[in-house]
Amino acid sequence: MTDQQQAAAVEAEAAGRGGLDQRELDELVASSDTGGRSVGGPVGILLMLTALAWSLFQLYIASPFGLFNDTLARSIHLGFAVFLGILAFPAARTKFQMVLGIVVPLALAGLFMVSAKDGVAVWWIPLPAIAVAATVVLGSPKTRIPIWEWVLAIAGALAALYLFFFYRDIADRVGAPILQDYVVAVIGITILLEATRRALGPALMIVASVFLMYTVLGPQMPSIIAHKGNSLSEIVNHQWITTEGVFGIALGVSTSFVFLFVLFGSLLDRAGAGNYFIQVAFSLMGHMKGGPAKAAVVSSAMTGLISGSSIANVVTTGTFTIPLMKKVGFSSEKAGAVEVASSVNGQIMPPVMGAAAFLMVEYVGIPYPEVVKHALLPATISYIALVYIVHLEALKAGMEGLPRPVAPKPWVAWLMSLAFTVAVICALSYAVYFLMGWIRPAFPETAGYIIFVFLTAVYVGLLYVASREEPLKLDDPNAPVTRLPIPGPTVRSGLHFILPIVVLVWALMVDRLSPGLSAFWATCYMIFILLTQRPLMAMFRGESQFANDVKEGFFDLIDGLVTGARNMIGIGIATATAGIIVGAVSQTGVGAALADVVEVLSGGNMLAILALTAVLSLILGMGLPTTANYIVVSALLAPVIVTLGQQNGLIVPLIAVHLFVFYFGIMADVTPPVGLASFAAAAVSGGDPIKTGGIAFFYSLRTAALPFLFLYNTELLLIDVTWAQGIFVFIIATVAMLLFAAATQGWFLAKNRFYESAALLLIAFTLFRPGYWMDMVSPPYLEQPPVEIVEAAALTPLGDELRLRVAGLDSFGDPIEFVALLPITTDGTGAERLEAAGLEFIETDGKMVIDNVVFGSPAANAGLDWDQEVLRVLKPVPQPSKYLMFIPALLLLAGVVMLQRGRNGRSPKKVAAA
Repeated sequence: MTDQQQAAAVEAEAAGRGGLDQRELDELVASSDTGGRSVGGPVGILLMLTALAWSLFQLYIASPFGLFNDTLARSIHLGFAVFLGILAFPAARTKFQMVLGIVVPLALAGLFMVSAKDGVAVWWIPLPAIAVAATVVLGSPKTRIPIWEWVLAIAGALAALYLFFFYRDIADRVGAPILQDYVVAVIGITILLEATRRALGPALMIVASVFLMYTVLGPQMPSIIAHKGNSLSEIVNHQWITTEGVFGIALGVSTSFVFLFVLFGSLLDRAGAGNYFIQVAFSLMGHMKGGPAKAAVVSSAMTGLISGSSIANVVTTGTFTIPLMKKVGFSSEKAGAVEVASSVNGQIMPPVMGAAAFLMVEYVGIPYPEVVKHALLPATISYIALVYIVHLEALKAGMEGLPRPVAPKPWVAWLMSLAFTVAVICALSYAVYFLMGWIRPAFPETAGYIIFVFLTAVYVGLLYVASREEPLKLDDPNAPVTRLPIPGPTVRSGLHFILPIVVLVWALMVDRLSPGLSAFWATCYMIFILLTQRPLMAMFRGESQFANDVKEGFFDLIDGLVTGARNMIGIGIATATAGIIVGAVSQTGVGAALADVVEVLSGGNMLAILALTAVLSLILGMGLPTTANYIVVSALLAPVIVTLGQQNGLIVPLIAVHLFVFYFGIMADVTPPVGLASFAAAAVSGGDPIKTGGIAFFYSLRTAALPFLFLYNTELLLIDVTWAQGIFVFIIATVAMLLFAAATQGWFLAKNRFYESAALLLIAFTLFRPGYWMDMVSPPYLEQPPVEIVEAAALTPLGDELRLRVAGLDSFGDPIEFVALLPITTDGTGAERLEAAGLEFIETDGKMVIDNVVFGSPAANAGLDWDQEVLRVLKPVPQPSKYLMFIPALLLLAGVVMLQRGRNGRSPKKVAAA
């Protein structure tokens, strides 16, 4: 090859990667997730050993023999995170961040001085802020760590460890901090915010600082959000000394659950699972129209199962998928947008959900398997719809897939495609539950050993099968593609990666262990695989060098443990800083004030309330990592929907509300101008980041529509449905979402005309919410006067709910109206049923007033209380099946199909011209 040809090849490769080489892409991931500073020598070894120690500590406290006080564990967890956060991330990436690193600490210092009361000396308060600002001014190079960085990191770690060292003393003086508490808290909060700015960018630091300012300046706020204001003593006690703020639930979940799952994902990826997922997706789907894009969606979905970062997902899979998408005809922006939409969707896919699943366990108060069950169907439907969107894009552009190595029989191809349109993890979960669940009751004492021996035998067998195949290698996506991997050998080469997931499912669903302990056992099995797969594979291939293979396996394990800890730096810091926001919300009561603001702006219209909440979730989520994003939006906006929904007659399970705000919070990773995942994809594709974000948001409309739908139709979350109903809902909802995608993409069987898109939207809405139209035809409730509540209770079917519109006072003494659902759980007369529900009434001047509510009764749980007046009684009445509305919807769909079939055979260019 001549020099000119070599130069042309290098230029072509740079163009394929968007001008970034692999080193620059690795730096992009590092700067976002594991730390942008690369330090060698003894300092680099020290950082590695610190990360390793963190992983080992987390494994110890998660183990059955790791008895450790939860608060002390949180303190150590944050100490590691802050220490590594300061040392692994340089002080400033941009001038704007540098300015923030100087201004924000000094502004907070002034704020703390203003709020210092009760004779607290203030001369020392600016010193931590000055020290932080000085480190930013002095600078911190990427290749070494100056002395002032060490001082800052050690001071931050010691402040975090304060609860560990002085736990008993602090417990004796809760609510009465001493000067030592003030000093440590001010230093800790200041350095924590600096670590947040370094590791996560300015967004979360600014939001947390604003909430601290709001905590102090409450009396100066507009009347609708004003409060009494809090002193430095109250802030120190609430935010740092107790578990209401920084060391609250969010950091506890990061300590107990999240670290183990992130570590599990890191070890799984280090073993080769990430490459395996990509290769399998391409071998099965790369031959289809727009095949690389479909494979990108599937591989990102599988990577999202074990990843807690949408940005890492974009860069990890996008490095391979984006150039191949461009090769088959996608523009740079569309290729990047497909990768962004699929990678961000990985954050809504159980079992990890960017760590939000574990937070929901604590915030919603339901078991982890229930969270997974409720979140699974919308996430799966969303991914199927994204594959369909890619298919439509390929049809519009007349794209073809990549050449396949072998042409399987049609039924084989159909089965392979079907395998990726169902929830693989769900199928695996239920297979483990039903096929292996009998072992525990049959052998209660030895079931764990039996499972280990059985899985190990399967593991050895699968490794033997894999050893017969060629090792998987991640090809250069910019090289000419002659053929795709052969599906059979590709799938067989990594089936053993499923076994740790089997262990996880067994622990969660059969043994009903906590998520943390379940992840511990799954991680232990993953460690076993990492240490043994190289020696066994080499032995089966007749290439054994036992000592060297074991050593390489040990190095893989160390690398996985270190990478897992470094992946946790941002999450650990994010959960702690988000705790400041949660603490401020509980301390100031801003949640109730925000509900008033939303109600005023929306005029009380429920759809407007939800739309405003969605927009606020998008705004609050901008620039935040997934975990912090969920903590912030759930603390601020979930109570808004619950409160205003109850006042307006929309009463839904709490999990639906939390999923609603979570979905819109993560949409901020897509949405311009701050969509971090879109910027990462544009860096790989070479496209315009704003345009990439705009297209990705358009592709993600299906994800934005789902939360509105499952709030009004909770069957989508598999709430109170049977197996048969769940399957039926899945099929109908999937069809509806595909029709919604076809309408928004402007293409179904052929290019849509405007009235066809409108018809498809109407059909999709009817399939999603048939009850909306049926309620118009036959109202589900009959309104009766309040004085007839006894008769209404008598006529309410057993097991159903009586809806009561009541007026009373809220917890602040302000007038409020809301709808309460009173369950009728016993048979008898109306009076006996109301008495069994815990209610007693008194009639005064034609008004029905609640005279007594039994503590802990169904009535008390419904929110009813003494002296509330019943305004309306809504008795449930028989109603025709809402699914009758499917008949006109399907007839309309048949009409659209007939209209488009005549245009289906024409070429895309001719159709576009039409």
